[in-house]
Amino acid sequence: MSVKPQIFSFFAGSGLLDLGFETSGFNIVYVNEIFPPFMAAYRYSREILNLPLPEYGYDQGDAADVSKLLEGSPAKRLLELVQDCRKSNNIVGFIGGPPCPDFSIGGKNRGYLGDNGRLSSAYIELICQNLPDFFLFENVKGLWRTKKHRHFFESLKRKLTASGYLLTERVINTIEYGVPQNRERIILLGFIKSLFNDLWDINSHNQKRVEFIFPWKSKVLCPKEKVFAYPWIQIEPFRENSLVSCPNNIPQELTVEYWFRKNDVINHPNSQHYFQPRAGILKFASVAEGDDSKKSFKRLHRWRYSPTACYGNNEVHLHPYKIRRISVAEALAIQSLPAKFALPENMSLTNMFKTIGNGVPYLASKALAESILDFLNTGIKKQLE
Repeated sequence: MSVKPQIFSFFAGSGLLDLGFETSGFNIVYVNEIFPPFMAAYRYSREILNLPLPEYGYDQGDAADVSKLLEGSPAKRLLELVQDCRKSNNIVGFIGGPPCPDFSIGGKNRGYLGDNGRLSSAYIELICQNLPDFFLFENVKGLWRTKKHRHFFESLKRKLTASGYLLTERVINTIEYGVPQNRERIILLGFIKSLFNDLWDINSHNQKRVEFIFPWKSKVLCPKEKVFAYPWIQIEPFRENSLVSCPNNIPQELTVEYWFRKNDVINHPNSQHYFQPRAGILKFASVAEGDDSKKSFKRLHRWRYSPTACYGNNEVHLHPYKIRRISVAEALAIQSLPAKFALPENMSLTNMFKTIGNGVPYLASKALAESILDFLNTGIKKQLE
């Protein structure tokens, strides 16, 4: 079979995750984002990229408001939209990454009781109420690796399994997909059992079989073990506006400078969008190129990948060879976005950097989308041969 699944997107931000699906053969038909500046940026970027409007429009409501399926309620309307989408025998998918500071070691770490933590429960509830054919759930690795959060994560999975989903999960590092960034995230995928034509028994044996056959590694360009084994330059003295050639023994396409040049960040619409220091400019100059060891004031190395794009909680990423923070254009490049992707000029700098840091890097999103599409088109058939 050949499918073009219809996607309902939640916690969409400015649409970094969605963009990978849009360019891989999926239709985004519904977009949910509660924060107006992010929704405005989503619309703006799609206009620039000449992408179609979602068939069911943009929903700026609260995705967590799913407790009651009453007439006229957001939850009831969503259920009706999903049912309408199915009338043409469409495969329907939900994608989303609920805000994750409550599960982040470097963030609030409040877990499922936090304001953001509850959104993970809400997203799973949305899935169980609407029963899409498949879903993607993205979150920080702390939800999977931290003992006090893992119990909550397992409870979400039990609810999904009880609702008829076969699950598969993996902690990915986006650098494996060509993103110039060391960024780990937990990805949980679920596929409704009816996709398998009822030929699968509901037991743990077949659950493991699905995990085994999902093509998690099919789009990996360079395994992380290989990436981190290269002789990366660690720290060098900071030299303003210096010119340094790329070493021959590292993959240039995984470096910050490669992406700055690839996206022509100097001429990008967001090239002048960066925080101007009110004081402490001497401190900016004192940080060595490549020294990202401190919680704040991390200076990137031009010929190395970036640490995780996280621009909140007083974390400041400095330009490799300029006495300033990185620009929005440079942050977008580090997230591996297409050069034409831009954020609106009237968006605040705080919101620009927040939405970039929250987003799934484009190349990672695209690799996940292509893997899901391959699985839907050929993977299920191969299982049954």
